[in-house]
Amino acid sequence: MTDLTINIPEVVEEVRAAFLRYETALTTNDVAVLDELFWESPHTLRYGVTENLYGHEQIAAFRAGRSGPFGRDLIKTVVTTYGRDFGTANTTFKRHGGDRIGRQSHTWMRVPGVGWRIVAAHVSLLPPGVEG
Repeated sequence: MTDLTINIPEVVEEVRAAFLRYETALTTNDVAVLDELFWESPHTLRYGVTENLYGHEQIAAFRAGRSGPFGRDLIKTVVTTYGRDFGTANTTFKRHGGDRIGRQSHTWMRVPGVGWRIVAAHVSLLPPGVEG
């Protein structure tokens, strides 16, 4: 049976480091790193505030068309890992100059020979006036 021990400390730190690398790439619009951190597979998906993207190719095309950089503050981030090769990173955030709370979820998988990659992502905004 596969060991799915919750929150092995060194694995949590690995996923947290991957998440923070993603956060830096996102806010600086480092498209190459963003593309690298999504699993290069047609099975990867990203549901955004206004778009549904299926497969690495669609996600990369979306990123290539985005403008940036931008600032945002993370409010609360929760990293949970399951065994040594699977984890989630969920955060709430507020963009600089914005008044809405955003939510971002990543599902991370350790890909053999490659490292930690996002296999699924979701971004949404709470309605105006709702605090997370």
